[in-house]
Amino acid sequence: MSANFVRGACPGLSAPMQTGDGLLVRLTPQGRIAVDAFLALCALARQHGNGIIEVTPRGNMQVRGLTPQSAPLFAATVTDLQIASTCGVPLITSPLDGPDALIDVGRLTTDIARALDDARLTLAPKVSVVIDGGSRLHLDDVSADIRLRAVMSTQGLRLHVALGGDARRATALGAIASNDAAEAAARLLAVIARRGAKARAADILAHDGLAPFRSAVADRLEPAPALPARSPAGPIGLQPLRDGKLARGIALAFGQADAEGLSRLASIAQEHGADALRPSPGRALLLLGLDEQGARSVAHEADRLGFITRADDPRRRVAACAGKPACASAWLATRAIAAVVAERLPRADGAITLHISGCPKGCAHPTSAALTIVGDARGAGIVRNASASATPLRYVDPEGLIAEIADIMQLHEVDHV
Repeated sequence: MSANFVRGACPGLSAPMQTGDGLLVRLTPQGRIAVDAFLALCALARQHGNGIIEVTPRGNMQVRGLTPQSAPLFAATVTDLQIASTCGVPLITSPLDGPDALIDVGRLTTDIARALDDARLTLAPKVSVVIDGGSRLHLDDVSADIRLRAVMSTQGLRLHVALGGDARRATALGAIASNDAAEAAARLLAVIARRGAKARAADILAHDGLAPFRSAVADRLEPAPALPARSPAGPIGLQPLRDGKLARGIALAFGQADAEGLSRLASIAQEHGADALRPSPGRALLLLGLDEQGARSVAHEADRLGFITRADDPRRRVAACAGKPACASAWLATRAIAAVVAERLPRADGAITLHISGCPKGCAHPTSAALTIVGDARGAGIVRNASASATPLRYVDPEGLIAEIADIMQLHEVDHV
């Protein structure tokens, strides 16, 4: 098992990533996680790591603070729990089986995973596939090389195919029948694999356009236009399930919580009828199988434990990476700063407006924000309407950063911050 940090790699069970607080492992959920299995995961995070668990913007889970000795033991036991996908290609799936879903995402994901296992492709670590069942808790904000979204057309149920980005930026390829999806996904990924172990769909589109992809699935492809934008997906709050029960969505402050608090939350949810949990894009966690009274009780307890239970919580508008000392690349204690800043923000339901990044990589929020604070050897850089990789307008001493942000807020230099 390698403990080396390779830029562009993904820290899976068999390849943890070295960070400032030890080794980090990322888990892609393969569906619903039974409460007992989630409790076991929390216990393993405390036993083998430092007890910190994260939910990423893409809905994956991360466990921090493993060691070279404990990481193999953690991996073996988590594999036995069968809560994480073992497919070599990340398959990012709709987090809920809601009544408005158009397709059985679990079955389709299993079929695609089997086809990819048979294909034995060598792909860049970050190549991924989005499988969107068409429900309101959608995956439009999640970027992927291959996007499959269930839609109803004049020909019936189809999977709309787009390439290289999130729903807004991806390039539409066409539509395929659902029973062709697994083979089509394997063929499209094979196009990427043939370009080398570092290739991505966006690179091929930029160089050769759609032609290589269209040729790969020409016998399965139907014409289809780009799809219109949907209303933002909101995982926090009540979500209906197909069986008539409810899911209650909560979020982790800045995507991170201790395993003890998560165990307590899961146990409380189980006491009120929940039978499973599911991480969701947006650093959220869905508690599944509740009735209305149980959902209210769980939300009350989650709020008491420090979790986010309202979509307008100011912490939702601040993105912060693990920061110093957890990340070896970080120059700022980002989450400590974010917690103080969030207390000064008004309640508002909206997109990320403040990004506090420990270094120019901008892992927590790769895209633009109204205000970005980025750490490097010169201090804390101030970036406006750009990403963490942009050149800062000026620098301030990290010791005075809170006051600096407060001044910007007071002068209304950043809308709605």
